[in-house]
Amino acid sequence: YHNDLFYLTGTRLAPKEKLDIPVLFMPDTMKMYEAVVVIHVMRENGENWPYEDSAALNKGLKSSVTVAENGGIQGILWIYPVHGIPEAPQQKLVPAVVCCRARQRVERRVEVLLTGVVPGANAMPATRNSAMVNTNKPASIQEDVQVTDGFSTTVEFLYELQYQSNETKSQLGALVGMHLIQRERDTESGIVTLIFNIVFAPNKPMRNEATLVVQCTTGGVWKFPMLFIATEPEVDDVINIEAVGLNKESIVGFKLTSQTR
Repeated sequence: YHNDLFYLTGTRLAPKEKLDIPVLFMPDTMKMYEAVVVIHVMRENGENWPYEDSAALNKGLKSSVTVAENGGIQGILWIYPVHGIPEAPQQKLVPAVVCCRARQRVERRVEVLLTGVVPGANAMPATRNSAMVNTNKPASIQEDVQVTDGFSTTVEFLYELQYQSNETKSQLGALVGMHLIQRERDTESGIVTLIFNIVFAPNKPMRNEATLVVQCTTGGVWKFPMLFIATEPEVDDVINIEAVGLNKESIVGFKLTSQTR
């Protein structure tokens, strides 16, 4: 968006006719941009819309109409705020794989790199792509979020896991936990590194994809693919049935205990 004002005048609209207004967004920095689209409609013959209660007009509709000297409505305004949020260029990233046997629990450290993060009020051109590094190391003790020297503490990050469907979300959402444990910034390259602790505790074999979405409060979105794999669980027990003879039934009994009601 630009700070310049552009006017579209002389456009005639018939009753119930539609008007398309294109908005072009070409960000050069990873920060949010704001603009306002204002539509001003007036009668073609130049007459005003009559309005009797001028006091109520001045109080409640002052921001949405333009009033003529005689108290009538000269024009009607529609105001549409627009937020432009840049997203890092999509590229073929290798998914971070979190694998665990069903009915077990695993913790993994996942590291993502954010390029073009705006440090406070200073804007950095988003000239590089984002990247993901999966350290694939088990997490031990959760550390506090660390901030290295030169990193503005006013820059905060929001993150979530997005799934391909609501069914996948209901199946995987309760089995995955995610926590940001460390963040740091390279003062030379400006690349921000976020380290997440991922907990995966599947209850049955599955293979589901997800997307780690990171958004900076100053604007800018980064997306990273993830893959959660749950393999077959360990065998609970081995049941041996000894035959008592040919063509004769052998029976063995065992107990099953339900984990839920």
